Amino acid sequence: MTTLFDGLFDDAALFPPGDAPMAAAVPAHRELRTRLGDLVGPFVVPATRLDELSVHLDVGPAFGISLIVSAGDLPAATRRVEDPGLHLAAVEVPVVADAEAAAEAVRALDEVLPATVPAAIEVPRSAARDEVLDVLAGTRYRAKLRTGGVRPELFPSAAELAETLHACIARDVAFKCTAGLHHAVRHTDPATGFEHHGFLNLLLAVSAMSAGAPPQIAAEHLRDSDASRMVAALRTWPPQRCERARALFTSFGTCSVLEPVDDLVALDLLPSPDRIPA
Repeated sequence: MTTLFDGLFDDAALFPPGDAPMAAAVPAHRELRTRLGDLVGPFVVPATRLDELSVHLDVGPAFGISLIVSAGDLPAATRRVEDPGLHLAAVEVPVVADAEAAAEAVRALDEVLPATVPAAIEVPRSAARDEVLDVLAGTRYRAKLRTGGVRPELFPSAAELAETLHACIARDVAFKCTAGLHHAVRHTDPATGFEHHGFLNLLLAVSAMSAGAPPQIAAEHLRDSDASRMVAALRTWPPQRCERARALFTSFGTCSVLEPVDDLVALDLLPSPDRIPA
């Protein structure tokens, strides 16, 4: 099970609702990497905060970042990551409005980004979704899907999310998710009343659709809140099924990496952090 979750949790500590200050987020990320090893993805940072990040870097291994940057600002931003203390692990382009904007982002990425660095372009939650995914199909780039936020309208319904996942999978476009996936299983946040998707729900939905299930079945997986049933299903997965699901669902940004990891420990899908090999 451990390998199913490797690299799934991108460290978005700087973003809501956590909003950690850079001075705390940088050493915390290093500590997470030490404690949790390959479970932890890169540190997500906007290009506008690169100078602030550099101030707080200390001596140690190169600091892997996922850089959020618009297509137009990409050349200048990637040059700023040439600091020997930084390592460009991934790029995330903010939401594009339509196919033309998506094509422009792809051209910018092709011109600047090394083939070894993955990139994702955020897909709009509009009628332009499919035309943007058509641009990404056949490229090396991923979609970025919004799964929540600080307002209720930022959370897609199970039906909408299932349709978007299906649109990605039908085009063989891998994706990462952003916001809202605080816990393993679908739940209602008692503080806000927002209904949150669970990242295990997404894994099950993606796996079902990659095997040919329609979006309606995926939506049922997304609505499920029975943790024991979901865990039992995951335990039956052979390695090939794990690999296929993660090849499609590559990661998600979380303002607290420990929250989802603690959920997996509680569900007995991961050992306790002290026993996870770094």
